[in-house]
Amino acid sequence: MTHRNRWLIPPILTPEADQNLAAFAPLLRQVLYNRGYATEAGAWTFLKAETGFDTDPLQMIGMSVARDRILAAVHQHEPVVIYGDYDVDGVTATALLVEALTSLGAIAEGYIPSRFEEGYGINTEALKGLKSKGVALVISVDCGIRSPDEARFARELGLDLIISDHHHPFEGDLPSALAVINPKQPGDLYPDKDLAGVGIAYKIAQALLTDGAIANGNGSALRPDDLLDLVALGTVADLAPLVGENRMLVRKGLEKIRSTKRQGLFSLANVAELALNKTRASHIGFMLGPRLNAAGRLDTALDALELLTTTDVSKAGLLAQHLDVQNRQRQVLTRSTQEQAETIALGDDPEAYLLFAAHESFNSGVVGLAASRLSETYYRPAVVAAKGPEETRGSCRSIPEFHITDALDQCRDLLVRHGGHAAAAGFTVRNENLVALVSRLKELAAQKLGGLDLRATLTADAEVRLSQMRPELLSVLSWLDPTGYGNPEPAFVARDIKVRGARVVGAEGKHLKLILEDELGYTHDAIGFRLGHLQPELQSKVDILFTYEANEYNGRVGYQLNLKDVKPAGTID
Repeated sequence: MTHRNRWLIPPILTPEADQNLAAFAPLLRQVLYNRGYATEAGAWTFLKAETGFDTDPLQMIGMSVARDRILAAVHQHEPVVIYGDYDVDGVTATALLVEALTSLGAIAEGYIPSRFEEGYGINTEALKGLKSKGVALVISVDCGIRSPDEARFARELGLDLIISDHHHPFEGDLPSALAVINPKQPGDLYPDKDLAGVGIAYKIAQALLTDGAIANGNGSALRPDDLLDLVALGTVADLAPLVGENRMLVRKGLEKIRSTKRQGLFSLANVAELALNKTRASHIGFMLGPRLNAAGRLDTALDALELLTTTDVSKAGLLAQHLDVQNRQRQVLTRSTQEQAETIALGDDPEAYLLFAAHESFNSGVVGLAASRLSETYYRPAVVAAKGPEETRGSCRSIPEFHITDALDQCRDLLVRHGGHAAAAGFTVRNENLVALVSRLKELAAQKLGGLDLRATLTADAEVRLSQMRPELLSVLSWLDPTGYGNPEPAFVARDIKVRGARVVGAEGKHLKLILEDELGYTHDAIGFRLGHLQPELQSKVDILFTYEANEYNGRVGYQLNLKDVKPAGTID
């Protein structure tokens, strides 16, 4: 059986930590220890999804100025526009602030640029258009921190601009906006730097929806907690780490989703065949998020924004169906783009440490998804770009060994604009600079990655006996929810497991379905999504890395192992 992944199992917890965590089940103790909790008090803070630090939004640089300017706009009946981004984080942040400001009596509406006509972030033509319509104040969400030129243009127009963003700012080049709210900016004392764009929008709403605002005559029945369903959607979909304040916000937000009164969520869950009262973070990541994202990937994100804000039952139903159709189209388009990008990237330079594919036929709405699949398949940084007549727009996905936004920073002289995180980024480059950009990125990747053993590392929490996997374990592990990026679902390794049955399922045999037998003779169902290629080389005994989960189908609940990797028994990494 060919194998590429490295397995990592953290050290067994120390006797001191084992004693400190004696209040918890043995397997949970190890999981807590792996996540950095070695005392009972610290563990309870984590398990109860508390932060342990001050979350007052007014600690953020710019928040007081922003709050006062927004409340002034409310008093003076000035039109306010929330300027968002076309992904789920940006759409939910836009919906959140429109809802919060409207509840205070503001004249507020959302503006989300077209991915295809305007591109990412604030643009001068949009600002000019908003000013001509009498807009006095623009508040960016999930964008703007890398828009110093646009901020200067807004100032020249006489348009007040508040920038709220969670992306990394240019070093020493903050936009000259009325206020900049971003905990990553130098000197900001806010203790949590990992909020998503919608999380920062929520902090603005918290600062506004206070007793002080109500005392000033702007009170409303809306409470900050009423907005947490939107925070959960955007935070999980944007892969913000589910630790610290994000963990608290998402846990509370999932509770809101499970009992939501938001008509759009009802309709979206219906087309996704999701029982809202059982929603977990993974359902956002794999069912709700992709449908909300589909609108901005193929057309305009305004449909997703309207879905989240409408109270009209019929309109919500039609919009949800439309997003569901778009998501299916997006899936087909992503597959074809990935296949073509793979051919281009490997044909140009199969040994390159960074994969790069650009083409005129690529849809800029799905290039990021194609790049993600390439990076995952080949464990290399990958760039897939849509080439236009004058400019090329690219999307990047990377591996932990290569900070892609830092690399783009070193190509800043070649780029029109760029931004992102360590693992994902985007850029626009003029076509005459494209060849130089590709060359420099590949050179940077070779310098950083050359000589490294480039294999994906899969981390498990503990090595276990398969007989330990029993339904009652799930109630113990549920304390760790919400799980996802930054707080992964607990994973385990079991060795020398008998394979009693094996087959492939799904389109083109993509998934691996096994029946496994533990050391006591009990059998366990197991599913390995996108592991179907391992079936031909499967041996009678295997080592497995997996998570344990309930599987509900047609009203019946079963339990299964969700395989993340399979190796021949006794394989040494």
